[in-house]
Amino acid sequence: MKTLTKAEEQIMQVLWKSGNAFLRNIVDSMPNPKPHQNTVATLLKILVEKEFVTITVLGRQHQYSAAVTKEDYSKRTMKQIVKGYFEGSFSNLVSSMVKDNNISIEELETLLQQIKKQQNSRK
Repeated sequence: MKTLTKAEEQIMQVLWKSGNAFLRNIVDSMPNPKPHQNTVATLLKILVEKEFVTITVLGRQHQYSAAVTKEDYSKRTMKQIVKGYFEGSFSNLVSSMVKDNNISIEELETLLQQIKKQQNSRK
C-alpha cells in the first residue's frame, strides 16, 4: 500500500466519513479554504490509480468510494512510523510518549488492561 499526501488524505477522510460521495459532495465537505473542483478531480484520479478509491459510474456522474479502510491505512502508517523512528518497537514509542508527557498514567493503565483482556480472549 502506498502512502497518501496531505491533500489525498483530506479527500480520504471525507470518503471514510461518508462511505461514498460525488465530486461536488467531496468538495463541499473539504475544510476551508476549499480546493477547486478540478484539483479534487485530479487528486481523485491519483487515488484511483493508487487503488485507494473506486469509482461507480451512475449515468453521467461518478460516485467515489474508499477502497481501503481508515483502520487498515492507520495500522499500516503506524507500523511505518514505529519502524522508521522507534527501531520497530512499539515499546519505544510508548516510552517516548511517557518521557514527553504525551500519555497519562491512567491512559497507560487502560492500555495495559486492554492488552491483558486481548491476551485472555485468545486463550
